[in-house]
Amino acid sequence: MENTLRDETAIEEKRKDKIPYEHYKGLLKDQDPHTIAKNSTCPYDEEGSFFTATLMGTPYKISYPQGDVTDMDGQDFDNYKLKTMILRYLINAKGVKATGENIAYRDVSGGNIYYPCFEGRCLKRFAFTFNYNLDGLKKAMAVLDAEPQKIGDLSWRFEVINNMFMTVILWIGDDEFPPEAQILFDANFPSAFSAEDMAVMGDIFIPAL
Repeated sequence: MENTLRDETAIEEKRKDKIPYEHYKGLLKDQDPHTIAKNSTCPYDEEGSFFTATLMGTPYKISYPQGDVTDMDGQDFDNYKLKTMILRYLINAKGVKATGENIAYRDVSGGNIYYPCFEGRCLKRFAFTFNYNLDGLKKAMAVLDAEPQKIGDLSWRFEVINNMFMTVILWIGDDEFPPEAQILFDANFPSAFSAEDMAVMGDIFIPAL
C-alpha cells in the first residue's frame, strides 16, 4: 500500500512538472531562432532545425519550433524540471556575457522571498549530500572540468548551462558541527533566470553531480 501511494505521488508530481514544460514549448516557437542562438550561445543547426544546449556537461537537443527537449540521439526522457529550465534559458537569455564576479542569492531580486526554498533545496541538500561523499564530489567536478576555488574547505566554479556559471562552497562537518554550503552565481545569472528559477536549481545540478 505504501509503495503504491509513493508511486502515485511520483506520477502526480511528474504531471505537474510537465505543465510548465508544455507551456514553454509553446512560447519557444514565437522566438527567432538566430536571436535565441546569439543570446543563449546555444548553437542552432539550420539544417536539422534544433538547438544544442549543454547543461552540467551533458548536451541536449531542442527541436525548433516544436520545443521538444531530448538527448542528442533524439530519445525522450521525463526530467521535466530540467527540460523546462533549458527552455526558459533559451527564451529568456539576453546575451549578457559571464563576468567572473560572484553574487549571493540574496543579492538577486526576490532572493529574500525565496531564500528558505533556496536554503533547503540547494544549500542544505548540497552540504548533506556531499559531506559524506567527498570523493564522488571531486570526481564529478573533474568531469565537469570545474575550476577549484580557494573558499571554504572545498569549492569549485563550473558552467551550469551555456555562459552561466555557479560556484559551490562546502565546509566539511564533523562530530561538533554540521556541514555547511554556500552557492554563488555569476553576476550575469539574473539576466536569464529569476530568483524562483535559481531556488530550484538544486533539483537539477545536485542529481547531475
